[in-house]
Amino acid sequence: MLTSFYADLHIHIGRDQFNRPVKITGSKNLTLTNILAEASRNKGLDLIGIVDCHVPSVQDEMMQLISSNQAYELDEGGIQFESVTLLLGVELEVYDHGALGPIHLLCFFPYLATIINFTDWLKDRMKNIQLSSQRVYVSAITLQEKVKELGGLFIPAHVFTPFKSLYGKGVKKSLTEVLNPELIDAIELGLSSDTYMVKQINELTNYPFLTNSDAHSLVKMAREYQLIQMRDSSFIEFEKALKEKDGRRIIANYGMHPRLGKYYQSICKYCEGTSFTEDKYKSCGRSGKIKGVSERILEISSSEVDDRIRPPYYYHVPLDYVHGLGKKTYERLLKHFGTEMAILHEADISEIEHLVGNRIAAQIEQIRTGKITIHTGGGGRYGKISE
Repeated sequence: MLTSFYADLHIHIGRDQFNRPVKITGSKNLTLTNILAEASRNKGLDLIGIVDCHVPSVQDEMMQLISSNQAYELDEGGIQFESVTLLLGVELEVYDHGALGPIHLLCFFPYLATIINFTDWLKDRMKNIQLSSQRVYVSAITLQEKVKELGGLFIPAHVFTPFKSLYGKGVKKSLTEVLNPELIDAIELGLSSDTYMVKQINELTNYPFLTNSDAHSLVKMAREYQLIQMRDSSFIEFEKALKEKDGRRIIANYGMHPRLGKYYQSICKYCEGTSFTEDKYKSCGRSGKIKGVSERILEISSSEVDDRIRPPYYYHVPLDYVHGLGKKTYERLLKHFGTEMAILHEADISEIEHLVGNRIAAQIEQIRTGKITIHTGGGGRYGKISE
């Protein structure tokens, strides 16, 4: 029997179990165990991808959870912790001779033994195996081939952001400049883009789109996610969903409105972070343009429209963007409704209003209906919503 699962497949680890840094910019409380507990107990996620699982100390913590019977490995891939399944992922940076700049890539593997094997391969091709998002000194295609050799999934990460991404930095026009298109399983859009913006990039027609948080803290988990129809939340079922096999598929993408993303519009970094215009650029006289995702997508689009029928894309605003929703109010909602997914998608608005007042209830209703006013982000600054 097929059912639906909430999935966020790009979450970083800030510190390992010995309080040593993994993702330098990640929160100190963003440990493996804390992520699993937060996803299961508060966020309401069914499937998560942690993308620093190549780190040996993180693998040791997984084995400790398994040996203490807090988690167990699934026959069809993935590690189960309470109500959430962990997909074993890695984010890597490649900058080979065919690229214009560095590219971030996601790789997922079915079993702990598989990713340990991958770690052994990486050790001789990476300077520091203990850290996240490190550069691997092989070509992008060599990395693709190794991932496929181990039965893994290969997904370019946040592909339009200005720094360290496929279209934002890596290629002039086409992914074929650096990647084998036949060895790509999906495309991660990133926070400043959505399904509708990229309909005229025809080379993406064959790939499903993913919307993930790229979380560097517990609170940012599930700021973007997808609803996936599968039999269960294992690696094999997820792989089938990407291939739309036997009824498995992505039902919907939930992403922040692109204008809330911190790289949506072009800006001049010297003009107080204001939006970029040619007149302002000329008067500034300095080459400080940071090209936004919206402009970059227009550059690589064609006149033909992708005719693939995509899942609906719902504009999602995380609860931490809601004005007046402090820690105590959040905890009151969580205690009453169970998880953030329940608050955002299932709870009756009148019940929310009775519990925490009209101001917050009205904002959650606006989030659900897409009736929000947005101050556009760009140049590294997130957008904001108005009440």
